[in-house]
Amino acid sequence: MRRRIAVLGSTGSIGTQTLDVVRQHPDLFEVTMLVANNSVDLLCSQAVEFDVNNVVICNEEHYGQVADALQPRGIKVFAGIKSACELVGGEEVDIVVAAMVGFSGLEPTLAAIRAGKIIALANKETLVAAGDIVMSMARRYEAPILPVDSEHSAIFQCLLAAQGNAVARIHLTASGGPFRTWDRDRIAAATRSDALKHPNWNMGAKITIDSATMMNKGFEVIEARWLFGMPADKINVVIHPESIVHSMVEFEDGAVIAQLGWPDMREPIQLALSFPQRLSLNNRKLDFSLLRSLSFAAPDTEKFPALGLAFESLRRGGNAPCALNSANEVAVSAFLEDRIGFYDIPAIAERCLEELDYVEKPTLDDIFATNDEVARKAKELI
Repeated sequence: MRRRIAVLGSTGSIGTQTLDVVRQHPDLFEVTMLVANNSVDLLCSQAVEFDVNNVVICNEEHYGQVADALQPRGIKVFAGIKSACELVGGEEVDIVVAAMVGFSGLEPTLAAIRAGKIIALANKETLVAAGDIVMSMARRYEAPILPVDSEHSAIFQCLLAAQGNAVARIHLTASGGPFRTWDRDRIAAATRSDALKHPNWNMGAKITIDSATMMNKGFEVIEARWLFGMPADKINVVIHPESIVHSMVEFEDGAVIAQLGWPDMREPIQLALSFPQRLSLNNRKLDFSLLRSLSFAAPDTEKFPALGLAFESLRRGGNAPCALNSANEVAVSAFLEDRIGFYDIPAIAERCLEELDYVEKPTLDDIFATNDEVARKAKELI
C-alpha cells in the first residue's frame, strides 16, 4: 500500500520539495491532504495535480477563491487552522509532513501526534517552543517523530550506527550564512536583500533570515536537545561553509561518524517518508574527486549573538525557548518589512528574554500564553 501523506505548509520550500519526492515515487506515496496559508494559486495547482481529498486554506479570507477552484473537481475545501487540526488525524493519513513556518505549526502537529501519526518534522519551532510537551505526547501516543532538517536527519542516521553505545557529543554543522566573512560593522548595515542571499541552501524568507542571524542554528540546538535527549553542554556548533558534512556524532572513544551529501533537502525529506528504506532520488551525487577541501571553524558569537541567546534559553529552560522563538518571529517579520535593522533582531529577542514572566514547568496553555505575551512585547519594542 502507498503511504498516504498530509503536507502542512505545502506551498513553502519544504512542502514543494516534498511533493517533488512524491512525483519521483508515485507507486509508493500518495498525497491526501494539503495545507497552506496564503499561496492560493500554487495550492490549487498542487491539489489538482495530486488529486488530493482535502485542502485547508488557513487564511480564511481566501476560502471562497480556493473553494471555487477546487470543489467542482470533487476536492473538499476547508478553512482555518482548526480544520487542519481536525483533518490531520483522519484515517486517510499515515504520515504528516510538518512544514508550516513558525509557531503556527505547533497546534496541527500536536493534533497529528494525538492521532498517532508518523511525523516528518521540518517545523523546528514546534520543539523550540514546547519540546518537553511534544516529546512526552509523542511517547504517550506512540507517534514516531522523524527529523527532516538536514542536520537532525544526519544525526539520526549517524545514531543508527551507535548500536546503543553512549554518545559523547553531537556536532551540528552550520554554513555560516551570507555574513560569515563580513565584519560586525558591515553586518550591522546589512539589508533585507543581503540577508536573503544564502550561499548554499534555497529556503523560505523567514528561515533564510534566521540562518543569516544564526538563530536558526540556535533553534536546531534546542531541537536536538529534545529529539536526541542531549543536554546543552553535549551539543556543539561548528561552522562548515561547504555544507557537505550535514552533522556528526562523537562517541566516548573519540570516534566521529558523519553524514555527507550535497545540499539538497529532498534527501532528508525522502528518508523521513520512506524510512527505513532508502530509495533512488534524482539528485546530485557526491563526487569526492571534485571536493578540494572541507573546512571547519568555531562560530563567532560576537558577530552572531542569536546563537548565544539560544544556548542561554535552553539552559534556562521552562518557557524561555518559547519566548525566544516568539520574539524572533516578530522581529524577523519586521526586518523583512524594512522596519528594523539586522542586529535589532537579536536585541529585541534578548530584551524579551530579560523581561520574561518565567514559568519553570509550563503547560501547553502556558506555552500559548507566552507566545502571545512575548509577541506583544516584541511589537512594542519595535
